[in-house]
Amino acid sequence: MGSDDYADKLEAAKARSTVQLLFKAARLLNERAIGQVRQRMNKPVRVAHTTLLPHVDLAGTRLTDLASRLGVTKQAAGQLVDELVEMGVLERVPDPADARAKLVRFSARGRAGLLEGLGVLREIEAGIASLLGDKKMRALHEALTAIVAAEVTEDASAEEARPPRRR
Repeated sequence: MGSDDYADKLEAAKARSTVQLLFKAARLLNERAIGQVRQRMNKPVRVAHTTLLPHVDLAGTRLTDLASRLGVTKQAAGQLVDELVEMGVLERVPDPADARAKLVRFSARGRAGLLEGLGVLREIEAGIASLLGDKKMRALHEALTAIVAAEVTEDASAEEARPPRRR
């Protein structure tokens, strides 16, 4: 099979895949949202930053836990945290449970930024709703909610089935 034939087959298979379309839509919408946030904040926000943010607990999270949740090294997570601290989105504070440790948490500016970011998402959703109409938008929301709930349940079941880690 020539490379042109393979490319055509690949594109046709991708076009038939609902999950592939979901991935592409998510990527494109994420890029749009990040672009709008970057413009409003006038800061160099990157996809890697927005990937980290959902893993930061409001009360604070240890860097090692962030790295584990992201599936990256502590150094890689630390670099992202450093960049977000420099932007004023995150801060490092002493861990009340362990004086030797630090927690990473949202700064006051970061907490306000979360609400601003959700506002950007609402604007993007309004555009999607005008494209799809209210009925399809509700159906999309319900379908995505069901998918997320099923995946969260499966993740929890898989976590319970894993043998405990040795320390």
